[in-house]
Formats: sequence, structure tokens, C-alpha cells
Amino acid sequence: MLHARENHSREVEFLIVGFSDFPHLRLPLYLFFLLVYILTLVGNLVLIIVIVLSPKLKTPMYFFLCNLSSLDIAYTSVTAPKLIHIFAVNNHRISFWQCIAQLYFFIAFGSTEYLLLTLMSYDRYVAVCKPLHYRVVMSPMLCRAGAAGTWIGGLLASIPTATAAANIYYCSNNIIINHFFCDMMALVKLACSDTTMTRAVIFVEGMLILMTCFLLTVISYICILSTIVRIHSSGGKFKAFSTCASHLSVVSIFYVLIFYLYLKPKSEISLSQGKLLTVLYVYFIPMFNPIVYSFRNKDVQMALKKLFDKGH
Repeated sequence: MLHARENHSREVEFLIVGFSDFPHLRLPLYLFFLLVYILTLVGNLVLIIVIVLSPKLKTPMYFFLCNLSSLDIAYTSVTAPKLIHIFAVNNHRISFWQCIAQLYFFIAFGSTEYLLLTLMSYDRYVAVCKPLHYRVVMSPMLCRAGAAGTWIGGLLASIPTATAAANIYYCSNNIIINHFFCDMMALVKLACSDTTMTRAVIFVEGMLILMTCFLLTVISYICILSTIVRIHSSGGKFKAFSTCASHLSVVSIFYVLIFYLYLKPKSEISLSQGKLLTVLYVYFIPMFNPIVYSFRNKDVQMALKKLFDKGH
């Protein structure tokens, strides 16, 4: 039975619907997603280069930001090339193992992002609440270990869900996925076998990572805000808040979209709304992260200016 299931899995081919509900918009959508992907790559690569080449940006905050930009490139690259390919040649097919690989890395990099944003929240907590101990607590060794831990944690966390997806038995060899990538819940809905255990794995894994990271982030910012409130001078309050304003903006948007998409009853969210919200957090957040983190950051702006001046 297991051997037959494995043979069946190898023969299965998925058809990703994507945005085929709008065939007349195929060319505009192709150009749109291609532009978004290019801007994401360029924006994050520029930020990485600026941080690496600028001696003034050799701090824990920018080290984590460099990791975040690398992660955003990887996260977007899991789904964007295939989606752009679908628009370009109108070929919606993806093999079983390509789909499982896409699912694995999508969950892995998504989980890594939760962990990394949580670690960045802790970095901001130490910077604001324990400034005198900042260099000791956030030592280079701890920063490297923390960053490595988020990547390894994300890659390990996605194994149970990807394994569960690989063991699902499907009704036919041509499965239509009504999404623009291999989404786990879309795959579960197409199963012919009992998916009780699979759904339990998804729920436990998702809640464990999501809620743990969310609660740790909330605790960090409660401590930060309580510290800022106790600062007497308005200048001191502004300086303290400005050190974490960009990260707070990114984290707030990130969690609002995630909670709205995954915790709101599915009956209240249409398929089109679900796809749109997923596009926002899969493509737009990685594209805007470099802008948000450098918009009011004088250090990044000065480093960027020096880099361009050297180029001329």
C-alpha cells in the first residue's frame, strides 16, 4: 500500500490556477509581478551591499537587517519565478516533488522570518531598555548564533508539514490547486485520504511558531514602551522610539496580515481576497522592507550616498 502510494505520488501533476480567472490581464499581471520581483531583488541587494561595505553599519541591528534582506530575497524567490513563468508561457503545470519542494521552502523561510523578526525585537528591547549592557548582551558571537538559529529553526520547522504533504493521497493524477503556489491548505482540501493527522500537524506547528514569536514580540515592545514612558525628556523619548519605529511598523503590518488571513473564519474570506492578502505579505512586505528600514534612517542614507559617490 505504501509502495503504491509512493508510485501514485510520483505520477501526480498539479495545475496551479494562479490568476487565470482574469485571462485578459495575463500580460499586465506578468509585467506587474516581474516588476515587483525585480524591485524586491534590487532593493534588498542594495541594502545588503550598503550594510556590508559601510563600517559605520557594523552593528547588531544592521547585521540582522542584512539577514532579513537575504531572507526576503529567498522567500520571494520560492514562488515568484514560477508565477512569472506561468504568466509568460501560460503553463500551469508543476510536478509533485517540485510542489513539495516549493511548499517546504515557503514554510521554512516564512518560519525563519517569524524567528528573525522576534530576534530583532529582542535586539531593540536590549538597545532601549538596557543600553549600557547592549554591546555585552548583543555580542558578535551571540548575534551570529542567533541568526544561524533562526535559519536552522525555520528549515527544521517546515519538515513535519512538508512530510505530511508528501504523504497525502490524491484522487487523480491531475490536481487543480486554486492558488498561485503550492499552499498547504489548498493541498489538504484536494486529499482523498483522511487528513485529520495532517491538519493537526499544520495547526500545532503553525500555532507553536506563530504564537510564540508573536507573544515574545509583544512582551519586548511592552517593555520598550514602558521604558520610553519613564524617560523625562521629549528628545530622549523620540530618540528611543525612533530606534525601533521601523521594525515596529514592519512587524505590525506582518502580523495583522497573517492573523487576518489565517485566523479569520474562511467563510468570511473569499478565494480572491485570500490570494490578494497572500500577495501582500509574500511580495509587498519583502519589497517595501528596504524602503521602510532606510526611509528615516540617516546612517543608511549616508552610507548609500557615499556608495553612489564612489561609483561616480
